Amino acid sequence: MLAIFKKEFRSYFTSPTAYVMIGLFMLISSMIFYINLVSQTAEYNFNLNYMALILVLIVPILTMKVLADERKSGTEVLLITSPTSLTNIVVGKYLAAFAVFLVMTAITLIYPIILAAFGKPSAPEIIGGYVGFILLGAAFIAFGVFASSLTESQIISAIVSVVGLLIMWLLQGIAPSLGGIWSKILNWFSLYSRTEDFFAGILSLGPIVYYLSFSAVFIFLAIRVIEKRRWSKG
Repeated sequence: MLAIFKKEFRSYFTSPTAYVMIGLFMLISSMIFYINLVSQTAEYNFNLNYMALILVLIVPILTMKVLADERKSGTEVLLITSPTSLTNIVVGKYLAAFAVFLVMTAITLIYPIILAAFGKPSAPEIIGGYVGFILLGAAFIAFGVFASSLTESQIISAIVSVVGLLIMWLLQGIAPSLGGIWSKILNWFSLYSRTEDFFAGILSLGPIVYYLSFSAVFIFLAIRVIEKRRWSKG
């Protein structure tokens, strides 16, 4: 797994992919930060709606080639017949994408430093905001890896990821209008309905378990998709 992780992580930075994503992410997040700074001088408001929307665009670019590229180039056969388990391969690739996401997130630590120069931002909200954002990113990336396992086309993989993540975004707004059991079901599938506590500076065990479980489920599904192709090829 470690060898897969190192290879995949290095591949992001030997191509323009990581630099374009990081540059785009920082450009948009800096604009959001500036707007929040001039409108709320002494408060740190990690704007979930806009920051999560950035991830809807960034994560599909980050994950679209994770497994789809292997299938298109024909190297997937080598992967599924290698002595390394499929679990180690998929998890290694997932962790590499997640590590790139952490690099992007780490760069934004400059924002609370700047805020500290203007006032006294709330430490619990900053910590909770970052924990929630990282967990949300982990779940998004897991879904993106699953989408990448479904096709050999990076473009289709990215489209599936964007559409899937947007649907999860919309569920939070649709659920209250339905009421009853359907409202509860849709809220369960909404990744955003569990972020409010984090961004208020409250760390709750339930949402943490949910995001970790969500990530694990979609990584498991990606493994099963590849394993099914291995058996179909004999």
